[in-house]
Amino acid sequence: MAGPLQGLKIVEVAGIGPGPFCAMMLADMGAEVLRIDRLDAVGEDREVGFMRPGRNSILNRGRRSVALDLKSAEGVATFLGLIDSADALIEGFRPGVMERLGIGPDVCHVRNPRLVYGRITGWGQDGPLNQAAGHDINYIAISGALHTIGRADGGPVAPPAMIGDIGGGAMMLAFGIVSALLEAQQSGRGQVVDAAITDGAALMASIVYEFKAMGLWSNERQTNLLDGGAHFYDTYQCADGKWISVGAIEPQFYSLLIEKLEIDDPEFSRQLDAAAWPTLKQKLATRFRTKTRDEWCAVMEGTDACFAPVLSLDEARHHPHNVARNTFIERGGVTQPAPAPRFSRTTAEISMPAPYAGEHNDQALADWGVDRSWLTSPNAASK
Repeated sequence: MAGPLQGLKIVEVAGIGPGPFCAMMLADMGAEVLRIDRLDAVGEDREVGFMRPGRNSILNRGRRSVALDLKSAEGVATFLGLIDSADALIEGFRPGVMERLGIGPDVCHVRNPRLVYGRITGWGQDGPLNQAAGHDINYIAISGALHTIGRADGGPVAPPAMIGDIGGGAMMLAFGIVSALLEAQQSGRGQVVDAAITDGAALMASIVYEFKAMGLWSNERQTNLLDGGAHFYDTYQCADGKWISVGAIEPQFYSLLIEKLEIDDPEFSRQLDAAAWPTLKQKLATRFRTKTRDEWCAVMEGTDACFAPVLSLDEARHHPHNVARNTFIERGGVTQPAPAPRFSRTTAEISMPAPYAGEHNDQALADWGVDRSWLTSPNAASK
């Protein structure tokens, strides 16, 4: 049996970042996701923004593509024909753009009252910043999340677009769409899902806000339990220049860590004394530099010392644990993370590689029962 979302039909208006990741998640779970690309993006080597995604795109995997001119009456009519049989929609334009194109929620809900209309933006559909340009770093900045990431001797460190675009945006939208689809089964009515990355990033920081509410979190970076302030929760460089991570918070795990390190120093009994952390961190740093990363892995990996090597993207796919679980798979010559999470019956899978824009105009529109007679063929449009 295919994934747990088999039978759902979702229209995705092409975008970058969080929208495609959300669509990828739903397609991995078995939903039929039809990507709507711009007509001027048709062609196997066309640039989209600063990228040439093509077959190597991971975020666009698992779905077909139809190219439409949504600024034309014909393109809008075709789009609304698709909405008639869709269960959900994903769009990531600035607020008001879909309305100006004539395909906003009000119009779509007249055609299909059960439609779940998923919207992903940085700032949200309303608020004083809703029309401003921005990117992941800006959205996680005002959520408070970015302030918590970095070293004490420097400023905040920008992570790749995972906390905002992916975790706070795409995953929240996917959760919102599935939640609204479940509710629509009871009510018979669709609704708009307003997924703002700023909201989602703030929600992802809930554990930090909880610590702060308990008086256990300082605004000063690297003075806290989970931000690299504690000597037992940080990364350390080894003799070969590679890095390892330790996260031995619980006393029994901490004791094992110290035992595995062959440390006999009474100062390490002050585990939770924050005043001792800087000194103990220096001592651990010195100790970890006495062996290579692989040597430390041989001593600690797989034990309760809460230890793991810090792997590069190339190294991660070869780690024995990831290999055993097929965490990374290869499709069409592209190594990529496998669908997650795992299901005992309805196995999630990648149904097809990423499409070229407009690659499936004829067949996909026919399958969705939409008149395609007016469309320019992809081959003609790409010449």
